[in-house]
Formats: sequence, structure tokens, C-alpha cells
Amino acid sequence: MAKFLTIADVAEYLNVSVGQVRTLIKTGELPAIQVGGRGQWRIEDDRLNEYISRGYANTREKIESSRH
Repeated sequence: MAKFLTIADVAEYLNVSVGQVRTLIKTGELPAIQVGGRGQWRIEDDRLNEYISRGYANTREKIESSRH
């Protein structure tokens, strides 16, 4: 079963601000869902891991393309 994280959890994990995580969600870079009557955001841990993996892949591509 998936574990869902709060925006604050993700911000702490990535060592960024809560606002930066909200921006990632709003741009679609980091998939999230809203739950409950107050629409609290939750990020599935698997989606966070995919975001991180994409970040590593993008960085590798940038490094490789700058070498040529």
C-alpha cells in the first residue's frame, strides 16, 4: 500500500521550501492529489521517487549534452 506525504514532508525530504513544493505540484512536475473537505495536498511516495529519478536522468542528459 502506498504511503502519502504532506507538502511539508516533501519539502523537508527535498530540503526545499513548502512554496517550492506547491509550485512543483501546480506545474504538474510532481503529481499530487487533494483529499478531505479542506483539500489538503498529498503526494504518494512512489510519485516523489519518480520525480527524483527524473531529476537524476535530466541532470545526466544535461551533463552528457554539454560534453559534446
